[in-house]
Amino acid sequence: MKGTTAGKSGQAGKRAKPAATKPKLLSGGNPQIAKADGDAPVQVYIDAMPGWKSDAGRHLDQLIARTVPEVRKAVKWNSPFYGIEGRGWFLSFHCFTKYIKVTFFSGSSLDPLPPVESKDKNTRYFHVHEGEPLDEELVASWVRQASELPGWVP
Repeated sequence: MKGTTAGKSGQAGKRAKPAATKPKLLSGGNPQIAKADGDAPVQVYIDAMPGWKSDAGRHLDQLIARTVPEVRKAVKWNSPFYGIEGRGWFLSFHCFTKYIKVTFFSGSSLDPLPPVESKDKNTRYFHVHEGEPLDEELVASWVRQASELPGWVP
């Protein structure tokens, strides 16, 4: 081929793109993801969750989106956040070594109460552990209720 510099890729003058790097995992295996709005950064976070947590995070994300179709997503403080436009954030989750902590910012208003207390009187948590089935009906009920309450505004 006269006049080209095509290499093995067959594309003249183009350089190979560097391989995408996986996000750094912080203590407990929580992915370090830059703050950003939208579904895309949440999916990057979920894909970077280590081991079984990635599938569990994907399951939670899908359950939330199915339960609240108008949900707004973002990554803030190395955690995915879910909210309603103009009403604040109602839920977040975060990886720890042995579980995923799911945070309901107005959890003390949910019925039944999520099982884990917080230092904040309004916040309640539940934990997702490896191999434990998720009570989808209960979690969807919490998500639905939480999405209807005023959310947390940082």
